[in-house]
Formats: sequence, C-alpha cells, structure tokens
Amino acid sequence: MISVAEALEYLFALVTPMDAEEIGLARAGGRVLVRDVIAGHDQPPFAASAMDGYAVREADAVAGRTLALAGHIAAGHPGAAVLQPGQAARILTGGAMPEGADRVIMQEDVTRDGDSVTLNLIGPGRHVRARGCDFAAGARLAAPRRLKAAEVALVAAMNHARVTVARRPDVAILSTGDELVTPGSALGPGQIVASNGYGIRAMLQDEGIDARLLPVAADTVDAHKAALALAGDADLVITIGGASVGDHDLVAPVARAEGFDLAFHRIAIRPGKPVMAGRRGRQVMVGLPGNPVSAMVCATVFLIPLVRAMQSLPARAMPRDEMPLAAALPANGPREHYLRAEITAAGVAPFAAQDSSLLSVLSRADALIVQPPGHPGAAAGEVVEVIRLPG
Repeated sequence: MISVAEALEYLFALVTPMDAEEIGLARAGGRVLVRDVIAGHDQPPFAASAMDGYAVREADAVAGRTLALAGHIAAGHPGAAVLQPGQAARILTGGAMPEGADRVIMQEDVTRDGDSVTLNLIGPGRHVRARGCDFAAGARLAAPRRLKAAEVALVAAMNHARVTVARRPDVAILSTGDELVTPGSALGPGQIVASNGYGIRAMLQDEGIDARLLPVAADTVDAHKAALALAGDADLVITIGGASVGDHDLVAPVARAEGFDLAFHRIAIRPGKPVMAGRRGRQVMVGLPGNPVSAMVCATVFLIPLVRAMQSLPARAMPRDEMPLAAALPANGPREHYLRAEITAAGVAPFAAQDSSLLSVLSRADALIVQPPGHPGAAAGEVVEVIRLPG
C-alpha cells in the first residue's frame, strides 16, 4: 500500500490546469483568480472626513475659539478648495478635506451660531482618512486565490469591472452497482439507495463546481462503457464503487479498454483503501470506494485538493488544525485513520461508532481526526491533528 501523501502526489501529477477566462465582477465570488489585480489609483483618492463635523486648520483647533464658516462639503460634492486661517467648513462623512484643513471636530463638540462655530472640545483624534490609507496606486491583489466577498469588494474598489479566473472544471459523477436505486424509488430485495453521488456532488458545490450526476451503471461491461460515453469530454470523471478487485468490479478494466491510463492503488487509509486514478489526454479519472463514508472521506482527502489544484490553487493536502482530545483515542493499525468526530468545548471527540457505512455518524461530524499509522493511542487532553468539515 502507498501512503496518503504519496497518493496525493500522484493525483497532483495528473493535473492540467484549467484554461483562464475573463468574467464580470458580479460573477466573481468564489472563483479562483489567476491574474493579479493592480490598483490604478489611491484609495481613498483624497483625504476624507471620517465623520460628520467641521474641518479646521490645526492652528485653529483651540477650545473656545470661534471660526467663520466657509462652506459645506458633502461626499461627492467638494466645497471650499482652500481653508483660510480662522475658517471652518461644515463637512460630512466621506467629504473631501479642503486644502489647509488638518482635522475634523465632531459636530457634537461645537456650538454653531449662524455663519460661525465655536469649538467647545478638542478631542484626541483627527478624524481624517488620509489619501491612500486603504491602498495606494499599484497595490496588488495576487493570484492565485479563491475570491472571498471582501476581495471582490476590494477589486471593485480598485476600479476593475472584470477579472481573469480559472475555468471551473466540468465534472461527471458515475455510481456503479446492480444494488443501487435512485432516491425516491421503491427498494427491491437486496437494493439500497444510491446516496454517494449526491453527497460528492454537494461537496463539489461547496467548491463552486456544479457536477453532473450520470445514471447509475449496472454491473456489466456494456453499461459501464455507455456510462463513460455519457461523461463525454468532462475534465474530471469520478466513479463511485467498482474500484476494487472483486468479480463485479468493472471500472478499471472498462476504463483501460476505453483509453484511460490508470494506476490502481491500495492506499493506507481508513476508511477506504481502493482509490483509482488515471488520465486520458487531459481528462482525469478518480475512482472512489463504494462504502458511503469511505467515499465521502476519500473525497475530502483526495478529491477536494485535486479540484483545487485543477483551478491553479496550490497543490497541497487539506489544511489541518491541532486540537486537544475530549476523549481517549485507541491505538491505530497500519493505515492512516480519519475518525469522524465533533468539536466540543473540551476539544475534539471521536464518535464511538466508526463503521464506514454509517452516514448518520458522518452527518453529525464537523471534523476528522487524523491518526497516523501505528499510532499508540492518546489520552484526553493530548493534541491531535484534525481536518475541519464544512457545515
């Protein structure tokens, strides 16, 4: 068996980055930026008032002094170009500071009488946003990165209406097995509901990818060939089940017959073990185990890093945090174990039931404890590595 780290390196070697495309900023949230965005102006482009009040010169900022009003400045409506000694200008939040003004006196700290104001209190703050205090012309938002909401707003503030992003991969998901029926169907003898594809598709949706669910393929060569044909030229084909070496495990031989260059690995991971990967031209195939939890855990460990790398994000394993155990962890065997767990006030607690068929346990989990091969176990309070699950 190869290690999880070795399997990831193999998967990353299959990746051909997606082509770039230019899109409008309104559709950029969650997309992977692949070309730097550079600001063409300072932000703010001028010194601006941080609150409603009166702009004054520093030399005139003396408690008890009365100043003549020399204009009214609102955001987007510059008033007096120059503030002379002994003058103040009414200014609202976001208004451009007139030349000569150094600070803003809050409106509650003055007394106004017609065309003059008396300064009652000079507070410690100047209440002025300096030109370029947010970013300067030439500031760079570096690629690659997945654009968060705040970064989309930053790009807009940099005055860019369009960005260059990675094309989202076209992904097709194929579940295999005579025993599978679609959700909502009546169950016959020996049949179970095909749940894995829906779970994997939802995981990809969290990554911004709208994958296609292909019809379930029966355990025949012709059915598998027909299903692969439906995948067409998808960038990534994900198969679920049929990836082992049993009498009805047909994915590998059919895929090879259809031109895929496959490497079939026994990976030292628990749950799961049979994970298949390969390529046909630019098309990548990943075969996941059929047990529900095995499929979801292996998708977390292998598939999500893969689709991120396909979009030009760094090729690396899922990020891990360190947390104390809220309960003891038993010794581990020869495979890296990903235990379903929940995060509590006392730390991370593994569930007692860890069978690879228990979706009800996985649905309650918000973390996977990563236990190395041959780990001797740990007492409550000891620190372990965890992968946080979305939720």
